[in-house]
Amino acid sequence: MAILLSINIGQPRPIPGKSAQTGIYKLPIDGDVTITREGLEGDAILDRRHHGGKDQAVYLYFKDDYDWWSKELGTELEPGTFGDNLTIGGVEGRSVAIGDHFIIDEVVLEVTSHRTPCMVFAARMGDPGFVKRFHKAGRPGAYCRVLKPGAFHAGEPVRLEPFAGERITVAELMALDGVREIDADFMQRALTTPLHYKTREDYQDRLARLF
Repeated sequence: MAILLSINIGQPRPIPGKSAQTGIYKLPIDGDVTITREGLEGDAILDRRHHGGKDQAVYLYFKDDYDWWSKELGTELEPGTFGDNLTIGGVEGRSVAIGDHFIIDEVVLEVTSHRTPCMVFAARMGDPGFVKRFHKAGRPGAYCRVLKPGAFHAGEPVRLEPFAGERITVAELMALDGVREIDADFMQRALTTPLHYKTREDYQDRLARLF
């Protein structure tokens, strides 16, 4: 059975070596948490150009991926280390696909995209090469839109309802970051899923140039 292991909230903190601030430093909190279509109440989202918005209101990361990273890095990683709002156990993170639903109590989340690592993430991890390392690992976690707002708390069971259409996994999408030429058939299949609007627009533009 899948379970919500942790709910993680971030407050503004300086980016190491920079004058700007970030909300990537997230810590577990107790008690009921309200989630709206814009994300978790009280969670800091500072760079609105690249983070937040209805199509990536919530970021999920999975215990099996954290376990892998703990072995890879030789240190135990706590929930929220990767800036995840929700840490979920009992789900194979790399197999999660666009359109999958995560249902927690009354809340319904829909997967829209993978996480593309950035230099702020690398700074948070204290490793300038972590962007490439994270991408190579192919364990991106998942961004979600909130289909049904509500409240929940850590320890609740999570029901995963797989998308009934094309299976486009977050790992597959991540592998295409930076690829100049993407297979047209893949993009057409992906467009039948509830993709993040930016990826949808990108694929539509690419296909229009092909045909």
